[in-house]
Amino acid sequence: MRLSIDVGGTFTDLVVDRNGVLSLHKASTTYPDPVDGILDAVAVAAEQMGTSVAAILSETDLLFHSTTRAINAVVTGRTAATALMVSEGHPDILVIREGGRTDPFNYQVPYPDPYIPRSRTFEVPGRIWADGRELVPFDEAKVVAAIEAMKTAGIEAVAVSLIWSIVNPAHELAVAALLDAHMPGVPYTLAHQLNPTVREYRRTSATAIDASLKPIMQGYMHALKTRLTAAGLKGRIFAVTSQGGLVDVDDLAERPILALNSGPSMAPVAGRYFAAEEGWTAAIVTDAGGTTYDVSLVKDGIIPWTRDTWLGPIYRGHLTGFPSVDVKSIGAGGGSIARVDAAGLLHVGPESAGSTPGPVCYGRGGTKPTVTDAAVVLGYIDPSFFLGGRMGLALDAARAALKRDVADPLGLGLEEAALAVIDLATEQMVNAIEDITVKQGIDPTGAVIIAGGGAAGINAVLIARRLRCDTVIVPDVSAALSAAGAMMSELTRDFSITAFMPTRRFDADRAAAILADLTAQAETFFAAAGPDAFAKRIELAIEGRYPSQVWEIEVPVTAADMAAPDAVARLVAAFHARHQDLFSFRDDGDDVEIMNWRAVARCRVAEESRAHLAPRAGHGPGVEHRTMTFRRTGSVEAPAWRWDDLAPDVPVEGPAVIESSFTTVVVDPGATAVKRPAGHLIITL
Repeated sequence: MRLSIDVGGTFTDLVVDRNGVLSLHKASTTYPDPVDGILDAVAVAAEQMGTSVAAILSETDLLFHSTTRAINAVVTGRTAATALMVSEGHPDILVIREGGRTDPFNYQVPYPDPYIPRSRTFEVPGRIWADGRELVPFDEAKVVAAIEAMKTAGIEAVAVSLIWSIVNPAHELAVAALLDAHMPGVPYTLAHQLNPTVREYRRTSATAIDASLKPIMQGYMHALKTRLTAAGLKGRIFAVTSQGGLVDVDDLAERPILALNSGPSMAPVAGRYFAAEEGWTAAIVTDAGGTTYDVSLVKDGIIPWTRDTWLGPIYRGHLTGFPSVDVKSIGAGGGSIARVDAAGLLHVGPESAGSTPGPVCYGRGGTKPTVTDAAVVLGYIDPSFFLGGRMGLALDAARAALKRDVADPLGLGLEEAALAVIDLATEQMVNAIEDITVKQGIDPTGAVIIAGGGAAGINAVLIARRLRCDTVIVPDVSAALSAAGAMMSELTRDFSITAFMPTRRFDADRAAAILADLTAQAETFFAAAGPDAFAKRIELAIEGRYPSQVWEIEVPVTAADMAAPDAVARLVAAFHARHQDLFSFRDDGDDVEIMNWRAVARCRVAEESRAHLAPRAGHGPGVEHRTMTFRRTGSVEAPAWRWDDLAPDVPVEGPAVIESSFTTVVVDPGATAVKRPAGHLIITL
């Protein structure tokens, strides 16, 4: 048995794989300790399976875990008191940063604060040159003095990022030895080990973020293992990473930056699976939870990566500088709060009601209307069937809040106000999708939409219509798409070496030595994965550019190509083709400058799960009718089908809804839904 847990801002999702049979369970996320919510979700599963929490955990071989704890700590500023150690003369790396303007005519934007303030930045005497030579010797006495100042200041973690440590780490390793001797027990991160990239700001920013998360995430991972073990867990725990893979929780505690976008990174993994089932190689994968709306892509069957992940607003937030699945998140989910400002304009989000108190209809003390409240008022969500009837919804309270805060200030009727909330949330979601499609030269009309997340079904058809997409896939595990994605993922580890090499002066022996080094590191990773690891593979790539270009692009290579007599010609041809694909032009007469060499090691520790829930017995009548309101039709009596009772391949014409214990799918007028025999829905427009 395997468990996959995704701790979201509102709900904690649990997918159980018991001998190849999947089941889905939910519980409210708990604060401040999410482990309580995890155990609550296991308790829900135990009740429905007729067993105990201890029995489930004792039978579990593998547990996959993703959490928003790291990203929440950064966003809320609740990270550890962290010091930054940099080369003497370079204390302003995080202040100068990488910049740009989203609005070139707005001069009133304040300059952003550095991730670690200058008051906690310490300079390290000594300097390494770009070729690895020591230009200025290391000064141990001054570093010890700086460490004593850190102790006095109550520093809880240390980030060390020295100039050109990526070609000669001797000074960073010397700092590490002194930290071990004079600040034992205080965690630190060395830049050359964490993120050996050539750009100083990206390397330093990643190091600072990682170090600041270590005390928090190490404590959380320890508590997670301790409490789950005490509750009966016998198997291994793996953490989901922002790179769309898995690592042992002990590894994540040593590199917590990997957890920043761990939950959202799994949605495209699952989305790719469902798109491929229906013959699509291009997909727009959405994950609409209670707090955020996450959007990602699958292009030619590949999940794009990026190193340009900003925590907060672009240019004004903090750049992780770390490779991760390209996911865009906005504050628009089922719990997003609707309000009217002093100028009479409607807003939806980014503020969320979360799980506590939650939307008004939850009856937990929430007073501000949300997207979920609007869906309840419009008749889309059955108040008596939320979470399969385990949680009743307060319809009258939702109506009163929406009338008071939206309808009356706008001078609209109640249903019209609710439609306005849904329309505005839809527009924000469409804008997020356009950011990663249209604005990057990708035509969304050629892609299928994968609607994931508990709130995805409310307006997935409206989004598809706005984007002119003709097909939407709603997986039966859509309410826990990220948790299901973890069941399909692999153990992964990224390795890189910075070594400048122009193709006009290509050194075949040096290239072979670099690739051999990367391969050896990958083999060490495989050995650490344990004897059960299988399906091992190593993916090699170079990061290169045309001369005088500022940014590199990644180009996959193979060991066979690099060992061939015409290796240089193959590499250059592959670079030109990749550049053409990304930017629609190429310079066939130019050389290529290789900056970095990368290897991604992947292996499995269990067979990939089937991504569909086991067939379930119906909950009663297959269809009932209730009053619903749509923009095209107004208020009508429309059918509400139970997902479990819906016969395969029988078309459901809109207007209608299809509801399960965990989600409601609105089939708007003009759309047709069909349930596939495997269990997922196909909606065509």
